Amino acid sequence: MKRRDFIKTTALTVPLIGLFPPDLSAITRRSVKGGIEKRSLGKTGEMLSVIGFGGIVVKNTTTEEAAGLVKLAIGSGINYFDVAPSYGNAEMMLGPALEPYRKDVFLACKTQKRTKSEARTELEQSLKNLRTDHFDLYQFHALTALKDVDTIFGPGGAMETFLEARKEGKIRFIGFSAHSVEAAMAMMDRFDFDTILFPVNFITWHAGNFGPQVLARAQEKGMGILALKAMAKGPWPKDADRSGYPKCWYEPLVTPEEIRMGFRFTLSHPVTAAVTSGDENLFRTALTIKDKISPLKKKEVSIIKGKGKSGIPLFSFQT
Repeated sequence: MKRRDFIKTTALTVPLIGLFPPDLSAITRRSVKGGIEKRSLGKTGEMLSVIGFGGIVVKNTTTEEAAGLVKLAIGSGINYFDVAPSYGNAEMMLGPALEPYRKDVFLACKTQKRTKSEARTELEQSLKNLRTDHFDLYQFHALTALKDVDTIFGPGGAMETFLEARKEGKIRFIGFSAHSVEAAMAMMDRFDFDTILFPVNFITWHAGNFGPQVLARAQEKGMGILALKAMAKGPWPKDADRSGYPKCWYEPLVTPEEIRMGFRFTLSHPVTAAVTSGDENLFRTALTIKDKISPLKKKEVSIIKGKGKSGIPLFSFQT
């Protein structure tokens, strides 16, 4: 059996996570009156806010705007910040803005470099940009191809830099983000990662069969699960006016009711936290519902399932 076929077969044989009753038994939850719930992150011992600050929010902002957005996030109870070099100048803007709060937050960064030398160069530059001596979480970023998995774990691959950096104290935990089921399953088969960052969205889940297999495997391994695309609606319609949301490559959910629904679906799963979209105004909107993100009730299941099945998924897994 070819490796790709093996991975696909393995993904199919993993029991799917049933949405209800929501199995959050493996997660410690801490409610904050009028604030943002915090949840445990796998086996790390960390407690993160269920809403995470997506670093693209500060991309192309002024220094003052970036500082204001970070201050707003901190004041609202967010302690999880995620950024990457591929987000334009986001690292340079986030570093100074986050510096006064660095010791009190969980800072995650990522790299799309797959070789040891390139990953080391990017890691050191990111540390400098973000004005810190370590990352709480460092992740392989945006994995889709199995060949990249092989490169990462091969001789001279980026995993060598990750392991060395962890010994040096420059990385506390190791994770990855992926945009394909095959790549995610392959990564989890190769190493005991601390975390996974993966799209968990009501449309990709129901209309794309994308997510259940990966979450089941991650939960089986006791990993911390972080979510992307909770605020996504789907691909931009043809000829849609995207000018209002230049940082969103997908069509986002925009009203407080829609955003609340998106977060509630995602966080009804064994997910620690969901990262916001990159739009500043949508980030502010998300904060207006920060204390209203409870797991979905049983009577709401069919409603959101119907909405999901009628949508067009950003990602799909074909069986």
